[in-house]
Amino acid sequence: MKIGVIGLGYVGLPLARLFGTKYLTVGFDINVKRIEELTKGIDATLEVDKKTLSKTIINKVDLNTSKGLYCTNNTNDLKSCNFYVITVPTPVDKNNRPVLTPLLKASETVGKVLKKGDVVVYESTVYPGATEEDCIPVLEKTSGLQFNKDFFAGYSPERINPGDKLHTVDKILKVTSGSTPEIGKKIDDVYKSIITAGTHLAPTIKVAEAAKVIENSQRDINIAFVNELSKIFNLLNINTEDVLQAAATKWNFLPFKPGLVGGHCIGVDPYYLAQKAQEFGYHPEIILAGRRMNDSMGEFVASQVTKLMIKNSQKIKGAKTLILGITFKENCPDVRNTKVVDVISELEDFGIAVDIYDPKANAQEVKHEYNIEILNTLPNIKYQAVVLAVAHQEFLNLDIRSLLTEDGIVYDVKGVLDTKLVNGKL
Repeated sequence: MKIGVIGLGYVGLPLARLFGTKYLTVGFDINVKRIEELTKGIDATLEVDKKTLSKTIINKVDLNTSKGLYCTNNTNDLKSCNFYVITVPTPVDKNNRPVLTPLLKASETVGKVLKKGDVVVYESTVYPGATEEDCIPVLEKTSGLQFNKDFFAGYSPERINPGDKLHTVDKILKVTSGSTPEIGKKIDDVYKSIITAGTHLAPTIKVAEAAKVIENSQRDINIAFVNELSKIFNLLNINTEDVLQAAATKWNFLPFKPGLVGGHCIGVDPYYLAQKAQEFGYHPEIILAGRRMNDSMGEFVASQVTKLMIKNSQKIKGAKTLILGITFKENCPDVRNTKVVDVISELEDFGIAVDIYDPKANAQEVKHEYNIEILNTLPNIKYQAVVLAVAHQEFLNLDIRSLLTEDGIVYDVKGVLDTKLVNGKL
């Protein structure tokens, strides 16, 4: 068994590193800088620490060994692999339509080195049917081989939780599936050999695809519900957190909290399911209603901040406001699909001057993705408003009041600050 992992991002690297502890593994990525950093034991995503990564990384001269992870951007290095795992992003476009381009390009890459008897497993989140209807034809066309005769496939949805050092990839139960019952068992055995939490073998690839896409759709809808509650209770002058704590005393109450829903999963996956449903003539009302609610929260936060500033008799135009955090979640450098940018955009539309401080985020990446300048060090000036958008550990220990003017306000999006310091929160 020789593993090839295509895509070494937040999902691919932890998985490839784990495979490398048991098998000879080739990690492939088209990002040359990423490969150079990983070869030195540096993971910019902060998912794998340098000591752990360095223990697994091997050089090309060591490819005759029985285990280890070799990172490369050279397709030829994948030729000797016989078990391929594709872990590339599956985003949506500006109209929230699924973008399968990275997945299809990765399929072309694998197709060029595919041999008889090889197995290709997809982990990227997709709508049900994408593996067999969109990806397999690319493998067949590029390789010239016949599916389920010359090569086989499977789907095992990623369950990485970026920034979570407790629920690492090996400690999260893994769903697996295969294009035939025999291949399903083989794929399940491979994952079972590295996933200590165990596996669940789904009966078909489509079942595994559907299971993944509803996991995050369910969370999205539940968060949308509490976001709507937050808007209602704000009008009624009731503390949402107090209400949720009281309701949580019932044994079967689900403990979701209001917030900005971004990232590469929860804020994206429901659109994949919605797209497939619409292709079959069904308009998914609840799924899309949840998406609309969650997509509106950036505008809501900005309006609440502005109202608080007005109540404090502050001049809005030109007022200085500090946003704490731009990543999509706490203690993580990932800025993909972050909804903090919606808050920033809306505040700037009000004429407010916004500074963004985030010690975790890569300033160049933020500039490239959103054309927004951020600060990696805390500025030494006073602000009319401070908005805690992301609950990084560094912010929880910050003396936020020292950053404010005398009439300054604090808005807590995450609900983690001392209520005595806060003027408003979701």
